[in-house]
Amino acid sequence: MRVTIKSFLPKLLDPKIIFSNCRKHPIKQSLFHPYNYIFSLHLYVSEELNIKNKPMKKISLTKVLKGAMVLAVLFSCFLGNSFGQAKTGYAQVNGLKMYYEVYGSGKPLVLLHGAFNSINLAFSQLIPALSKTRQVIAVELQGHGRTNDIDRPFSFEAMADDVAALLKSLKTDSADIFGYSMGGGVAQQLAIRHPSLVRRLILTSTVYKYEGWTKETRAILPMLTPEMFEPTPIKTEYDKLAPDPKHWKDFINKMKKFVTTSYDFGADKIKAIKSPTLIIAADGDGVSPEHAVEMYRLRGGGYMIDFGPMPATQLALFPGTSHISVMMQTDWLVSMINPFLDTPLQQKKQ
Repeated sequence: MRVTIKSFLPKLLDPKIIFSNCRKHPIKQSLFHPYNYIFSLHLYVSEELNIKNKPMKKISLTKVLKGAMVLAVLFSCFLGNSFGQAKTGYAQVNGLKMYYEVYGSGKPLVLLHGAFNSINLAFSQLIPALSKTRQVIAVELQGHGRTNDIDRPFSFEAMADDVAALLKSLKTDSADIFGYSMGGGVAQQLAIRHPSLVRRLILTSTVYKYEGWTKETRAILPMLTPEMFEPTPIKTEYDKLAPDPKHWKDFINKMKKFVTTSYDFGADKIKAIKSPTLIIAADGDGVSPEHAVEMYRLRGGGYMIDFGPMPATQLALFPGTSHISVMMQTDWLVSMINPFLDTPLQQKKQ
């Protein structure tokens, strides 16, 4: 059976299908790179139209670009899922006018989004649940969302320094840190460079070195182009939020250079982090499961806790979940994040 956009677009435009798939499929959530579009679009088409499953590698980039219009339709249900009122503001830090939102009250938890994301794209499902019991500070990193870009290369170290300066401006002496994907790299650098600011660390679908991404993930990153994002909510959000929407192509090309540059934070530095750490990954992630386990062991995990102290490091590997849909597993995330953050620090030992 030959499937074309024309043959299945009428089905996708059916409101009942669109809104039912808001919960059913992982493609409504934020993405790190087009590899996830390929995977998720393939799953959707295969399931909805009952076509024979084909290896993902056989789906051409051209088909992905054609399919982007479909994804735009499905993403629309996600963008409508905005959350409640927040205290919003900008902080002047390191040449940036850095945007942030604050929800709830209690001990602070900082949320750091992934590449190409905004607060809404990354955390709209998670913020309402987490802000019930704590203060949530969500930020938009350099060049993302409402935060302007500056004449400075993207780097995990610089963005970590930006977050540290933001917390200082908010008079926050320390906070728990949640970092997703690129934001997880920023969170690690925050713990390395500004250890006194980080109480606990939650690293989700992230790596400490470039080789931690799967070979397939690393192969697709050089193929990124501004045109690939044109029909997606990432471009829609950028046009709506960015201080200078005309910077779009420069932003994507600058980010492409960033996400294709090899890096290694150093195993010794990851091992030396003092903050208790929860590592979350998915079995269908862009992060290899082996790398998630490596990080877990570097952080002191890997012994039988029935015969030892409660570990300061925990590991969760979500089944049947992708790099995108890991952030859709709100119930799973909250059921792990809240107990981890609520455990008194003195009970945790390295």
